[in-house]
Amino acid sequence: MDSSDNEIDNKHEIDDEPFDLDELLPSIGEFGKYQKLLLWFICLPACIPCGFCAFNQIFMADTPEEYWCRVPELMINFTAEQRKFLSIPLIMKNGGEQVYDKCRRYAVDWNIILQSNDIDTLVPNESWPIQHCDKGWEYNKTDVQSSIVIDYDLVCDKDIYPTLGLVALNIGGPIGVYLFGIMNDRYGRRFSYFSCLATLLFGSFITAFSRDFGMWAFSRIIVGLTIPAVYQIPFIIALELVGPNYRSFVTVMTCTFYTFGLMGLALVTVFVKDWFVLSLVTSVPFLLYFLYIFIMPESPRWLLAKGKLEDALRILETMARVNGKDFPESFHSKLEERVLQEKQRKSKRIEHTIGAMDLCRTPNMRLKTILITLNWFANETVYLGLSYYGPSLGNNPPLSFFLSSLVELPSYALCWYVMDRFGRRWPMCLLMILGGISCVITVLLPEDAEMETLVLYLISKSMICGSFLIIYPFAGELYPTQARGVGIGFSSYVGGLGLILIPFITYLGKENLRLPLFIMGWLVTAGGFTGLRLPETLHSRLPQTLEEGEEFGKDWNCNDCMRCAPVDLSDSNACSYEDLTTTDEIEMHQTVSFKLRSVDEKTPLEGRNYSRRQTMKKLKRQQSVMDTQKAGELGAMQLTYWF
Repeated sequence: MDSSDNEIDNKHEIDDEPFDLDELLPSIGEFGKYQKLLLWFICLPACIPCGFCAFNQIFMADTPEEYWCRVPELMINFTAEQRKFLSIPLIMKNGGEQVYDKCRRYAVDWNIILQSNDIDTLVPNESWPIQHCDKGWEYNKTDVQSSIVIDYDLVCDKDIYPTLGLVALNIGGPIGVYLFGIMNDRYGRRFSYFSCLATLLFGSFITAFSRDFGMWAFSRIIVGLTIPAVYQIPFIIALELVGPNYRSFVTVMTCTFYTFGLMGLALVTVFVKDWFVLSLVTSVPFLLYFLYIFIMPESPRWLLAKGKLEDALRILETMARVNGKDFPESFHSKLEERVLQEKQRKSKRIEHTIGAMDLCRTPNMRLKTILITLNWFANETVYLGLSYYGPSLGNNPPLSFFLSSLVELPSYALCWYVMDRFGRRWPMCLLMILGGISCVITVLLPEDAEMETLVLYLISKSMICGSFLIIYPFAGELYPTQARGVGIGFSSYVGGLGLILIPFITYLGKENLRLPLFIMGWLVTAGGFTGLRLPETLHSRLPQTLEEGEEFGKDWNCNDCMRCAPVDLSDSNACSYEDLTTTDEIEMHQTVSFKLRSVDEKTPLEGRNYSRRQTMKKLKRQQSVMDTQKAGELGAMQLTYWF
């Protein structure tokens, strides 16, 4: 075959590939002024409502430390201490200390007693009958001035109701992810985000104006529908507008701004003590986000996938102009040709759909799926549980919550560093084990060691946050490309079931402050030890098919487990797994080729010696391409993490 035939075949092969916006971004700017403005002023601030509205419920449903039965006959001429002394029986705590009963009172006719006795010398009689509170409760509002617990009397036989409110919030999450996911792919990112924001604010307003617990819990389900989605949609928009080399930066910054939202909520609760005002303060300001309608662009990737060429070109041309780049003149015709080819290809192609059961058909892949899912469940459950439990520790709930959020920030930088030097498995497992041990040993502390308990809690929260960050790319590298989206979706869904269970575990802290920490500690420690059985992925070529996924790590042994720093396999010639070096060279070849052919239709890399030094440097910063499952015509979106 002569050279002209090769050129024709090469051109046909390149044109036959589905259009990828990453081919154009190097020409118009992968992370130029346009993307920076979009990221810093739109997408990152748009993630803040998630942190505010997901955890403001903790402070709205706070329970006062001290409360007792209300006796209307004693409300006028007696102080609070006198009312407790006369009407509330004493009970013995485990430590031998006598305290006032919170749920029972003396069942006597106080009108008769007050008329027949001198008030100054009146003392309670231990032989008086006792009954449960039937006329409400009084609350010591020194620490908690306002909450739904006070307004709705959610104490004693109703003290589990605030926990049920958290369950209601977490039940809405999986439903909302599915519904807004469909809307996201069918109607676009902009429409989905503003619909999600409107739903969030609507639920928050119902929360503020609820007159009973049933209405309040229903409003939390509405808010819960939006909690993951209102964070994910602006993240997707930013991710789809930047080049592969900057997607990790977008990911970390999104996590950071989410944490800023949590820290901001802690600061708000210092000044806002009324739960009604708190629900409005943490929601009404986000009405300003509807101004983004005028400036937030639609994702050009979604527009291209839907065949809306003019809208996509308008955004991309604006991006090039703001970034100070020249837009390729031949792009329009090439784009039309690519979209037509893609539509024809999809109309003729019939693909086998990979399901979660396919991951469990072979023994090694089944074991890895179980271990990944177990670790995901442990990480997600304990992370949320520690976030819920933060205000319960220490003497200052807002400060404890602020510190529990602040410790997340250094864990991001630490994990990025250790993953590149020591791999994924050992850092993740060690963080889980050490974080779990920090929780478990709190039971050895005396009951009055609140500060020591808080310090151990913060250490554990920081470590769990770091392990939770690692498991995303680790799971993406363990699942084969063919089933990566299904695998991550399955593990994430099972992990999300823990969010429904964790409020009941934190509820146990009402009787024993350290019992929830003990349970969560053992859960995450067990997950950490089982994770050691997973194969290391650093410096490894990623499996592409289910067959390669079955072979990857099949020869695992104890020596592999004990090896902390993984062997660098970057020079291996094995071809059964994804060759990242070859992938980099091909992508660079196609990108440069497309950019220059738009001018003279030549392929300047042909016949040129291509240096491997820069490629090997990129391989050291391993690329992990995660295909997240999407519906409809969009196929799979690649989330690329660089370490």
